[in-house]
Amino acid sequence: MFGMKKDTGRATVFIVDDMEINRVVLGEIIGHMGCEPVLFESGEEALHEIRSRWKNGAARPQLILTDISMPGMDGYELCRILKSHENTRSIPIIFISAYNESKDIVEGFSHGCEDYITKPFIAEEVQARVGLHLKLYAITRELKETNRRLQVSVREQLKQMELEKKNFLYALAGIAARNVGYDRAYMERIRHNCRTLAQGMQLSPLFEEKISDTYIDAIELAAGLCDIGNIGIPREILQKKQSLTRQEEETLRSHTLIGTELLEELHGSSDYNDFIAVAAEIVHYHHENWDGSGYPEGLKGEEIPLSARILSLVSRYCMLTGEENLSRAEALEIMEKEAGIRFEPDIYKICCKISRQLR
Repeated sequence: MFGMKKDTGRATVFIVDDMEINRVVLGEIIGHMGCEPVLFESGEEALHEIRSRWKNGAARPQLILTDISMPGMDGYELCRILKSHENTRSIPIIFISAYNESKDIVEGFSHGCEDYITKPFIAEEVQARVGLHLKLYAITRELKETNRRLQVSVREQLKQMELEKKNFLYALAGIAARNVGYDRAYMERIRHNCRTLAQGMQLSPLFEEKISDTYIDAIELAAGLCDIGNIGIPREILQKKQSLTRQEEETLRSHTLIGTELLEELHGSSDYNDFIAVAAEIVHYHHENWDGSGYPEGLKGEEIPLSARILSLVSRYCMLTGEENLSRAEALEIMEKEAGIRFEPDIYKICCKISRQLR
């Protein structure tokens, strides 16, 4: 009666019509195609079932056939609701219409339906249209899944590239630190203390809007690269015990520019820019002073990026309590005199409050 049986992978097709004869006829045609027809006499019933299936994680329909004119919720409203929600937007909808309802068909397309079937039903036409939209639906789902897997793969590759980039930078920073005479523990102190100070600042009304959890993670990672530019400075200058000549001092100061150039080249090709962007700020500006007496740009006050202001204070604290072998209290006493000159006073006050958490 209905022609050759077709393999559609047991797709679920909802049939919504208030006329029982229409539901029965369409159900037989759809069933003969190898699909699973599910019959509803109202839009409300169909919508309730779709929502219930979605909530319970059950399979949703691959296609919906719905009459336009029904008591209560008509086909237009059912279509509008389903097409307005992301979870059901992709389900194709075919309207059932009489030959003399061309204006209704046009309106149906405006609501987002994919096709229409006219009454009285011709089995071959129904099978052709249903089969076409089931295939299109399956292809669309496959393309979306392929795209999702591709995006996951690309993200993983980018993350791996970013990790390799960070490892490379830390290797260079380690060489630069050893050229100066710093050990790994010193650089770990710098990173830990920058994170601790940034966390303390996040709790202050002065800085809470400027410091996010992501920013704290970034500054901890970036702080270890502060002197990466020393990789381009001769070791004899870095380790010289006597006073530097003017020319040697200029050479030493150029480490901020060398490091910035290195990071900017990497920053331009990175899709994960937070870490390198913060690192570039720190590398370039961490020798700037609050009163404008620093280098390389002579910036002052809030002209200096916040990350560089944090690093400047932390590196001074680590030097006094490390290389100078002073106690925490002695270091803070010296730094109090430098607040407003080398450091931002407000950051220094927060540093004092959380100083027992510093290493």
